Amino acid sequence: MAKLVHLFAGTLLMVSGLALSGAVATAQSEIAPPLANPETFEPIDPGVTGSFLAGEQALKDLRTSEAASFFMAAAQGDWDNPLLVERAFIAQAADGQISASASTAEHLLEFDPGNQLAAVVIAVEAMKQGEFDAVVQAVGGIGDDSFNAITAQLLAAWAMTGKGDVDGASELLDELDDAGLRDFSVYHRALMLDVAGRSDEAIGFAAEALAVTPLDPRLVEANARILANAGRFDDANAVIAAYEARGFSDPLLTALKTKLAAGEKPGLFLSTAQGGAAELFYSFGEVLLQDGSADVAMMYMQFARYLDPKSDIATMGYGQLLDFSGQNEAANRIYDSIPATSPLKPGAVVRIAQNLDLLGDRPEALRRLGNIVATNPDDMTAATAYGDLLRYDEQYAEAAVNYGKALDAKPGDVASDWRIYYVRGIAYERAGEWPKAEADFLKALDLNPGEPDVLNYLGYSWIDQDMNFDQALGLIEEAVAAVPNNGYIVDSLGWAFYKLGRLDEAVSVLETAVQLMPTDPEINDHLGDAYWRIGRTLEARFQWNIASSLDEDDGPVRARVTSKLINGLPPLEPLTEAMTQ
Repeated sequence: MAKLVHLFAGTLLMVSGLALSGAVATAQSEIAPPLANPETFEPIDPGVTGSFLAGEQALKDLRTSEAASFFMAAAQGDWDNPLLVERAFIAQAADGQISASASTAEHLLEFDPGNQLAAVVIAVEAMKQGEFDAVVQAVGGIGDDSFNAITAQLLAAWAMTGKGDVDGASELLDELDDAGLRDFSVYHRALMLDVAGRSDEAIGFAAEALAVTPLDPRLVEANARILANAGRFDDANAVIAAYEARGFSDPLLTALKTKLAAGEKPGLFLSTAQGGAAELFYSFGEVLLQDGSADVAMMYMQFARYLDPKSDIATMGYGQLLDFSGQNEAANRIYDSIPATSPLKPGAVVRIAQNLDLLGDRPEALRRLGNIVATNPDDMTAATAYGDLLRYDEQYAEAAVNYGKALDAKPGDVASDWRIYYVRGIAYERAGEWPKAEADFLKALDLNPGEPDVLNYLGYSWIDQDMNFDQALGLIEEAVAAVPNNGYIVDSLGWAFYKLGRLDEAVSVLETAVQLMPTDPEINDHLGDAYWRIGRTLEARFQWNIASSLDEDDGPVRARVTSKLINGLPPLEPLTEAMTQ
């Protein structure tokens, strides 16, 4: 699916930077200063311009309710301006006001009949009402190779499915296949056949889709459900087991496994054409967010929620979009709306707790995560999140315990577990349990060789403890080669040179580190030490003063440099042979 989005990335209609054409492009000049219509030289109402600009900023921030209000105020002040009307219906859709958005889009089509996104919004409203012929009619004019055209083709196919004409839907999907998009269309082909009760055919297409994208939990669930509903429970369990064997888990799959273990047919993955269209918009929304198009993703996720209000996964996706835009309180209201019986509720509570921490209420965040872990110790996601929050709170021993719970909840180590070993190693190191920390760092590198953060942390820790200098230097040099612009890792290399007595190299590298991270007190302190050792004492004291001023609240760096500013550094003791072992 990501391939599909990237293929048409140049044709995406971006909400905050719309690729305008025809009348809409011309209308841009009616908003930009000077505030006058270039044809009539009549001044434009500054209230319209102010509302437009405020709407642009609100939509950029994904404050969709404000954006819709501002753009509608601007549009009502100049109701025949296609740019303003277009922005208004887009903001309304992004805010979930789909019916109102469709009405505004209909007005836009009166003087911009080729606006594709307006046609899509109108089709979504028709799909919601079950007016399947109207869906096909609304999107029938979108016939180029744009992203909206692919959306339109799939919407029309789901409308045909809603009418009971799955063969007609298949013909529309054949056109996508001919355009080289079978890897994507085959998934919806399987779902349409399943909705139509043609499970024997659906099974083959679902398997084909999963072979292309084996790590998509939605495809895994769809395959397992279709197989189980056909009585093929062993095959359904095997599909889930293959996914989990790669080190992944998913709460919806966990819930599905419970049903399969009881010999219960789980029911359709989707049961209506509206649900199929919702799946389309949800999946596109997810990919668009990953592609950096949060504005369009918001609109698509709202389409999914509108078409299938009971879709908890679309609700979670919408909450994630709000998180992405920094609207943590609004996101928490969305997460709270997920029913307590939903398999996604524990994950929603984890996100609520993480947001509470971001909002400054760490005690409540810790309380909520602690409750989840206490009641469901096998919840790896909650245990990891709890460990992270305890580590941020400098409760290192407890953090390590919870990372251990996350690892215990897994059947065995897989490559993706490197991160848990890494952060548990940090917790052990901070708690003063170096042997355990070292073992975890080495395990993380065994699972994910060459990971720069692990290479750097282990190498720097060895150097800081005056041990394994040569091996540590090799690790850090490998990390720097991987991420040469990371100031922290470059600092580690400079400090390794310093500890090894290679002072000229240390100065050169630490100067680079300071350029990369000029406001980090630790790096400035290291450069000061290196300057002192080569006799550049004035520059050393200058760097120590910077380090002291940057270290707020009398932190450890300020305490360290205070005596150095007065007395300088003591003579450097030579390295012993043991320090290089």
